[in-house]
Amino acid sequence: MLKELFGGKTPEQVLLYLENYEEGYGKAIADTFEISLSSVQKQLQKFEDSGLLVSRLVGKTHLYTWNPRSPFVDPVRNLLAQRLKVTPPEEIKAYYHRLRSQSYSDVFSAIA
Repeated sequence: MLKELFGGKTPEQVLLYLENYEEGYGKAIADTFEISLSSVQKQLQKFEDSGLLVSRLVGKTHLYTWNPRSPFVDPVRNLLAQRLKVTPPEEIKAYYHRLRSQSYSDVFSAIA
């Protein structure tokens, strides 16, 4: 249902990844869903241009997260949360099982 709403499977996957993990970068999202990095980067840029996401550079990596100033973030995240609630267990296991013990920014800060 959401792929029709967001215009395709890749935008849905990008947003569901961010809803589940709070933040992410292009390569991690592309690797998770085994899709092209360029298509993920294109979607991340579109969502940032629309004001839904914000990014910051951590080293040489663009780290994306929800824009706290956007009035559309909460409604979109509520919709995504509902989608995750009805996601089949095998899909959860395949894509959304990793627990966030550290944020990506913490990991990148430790490396830099």
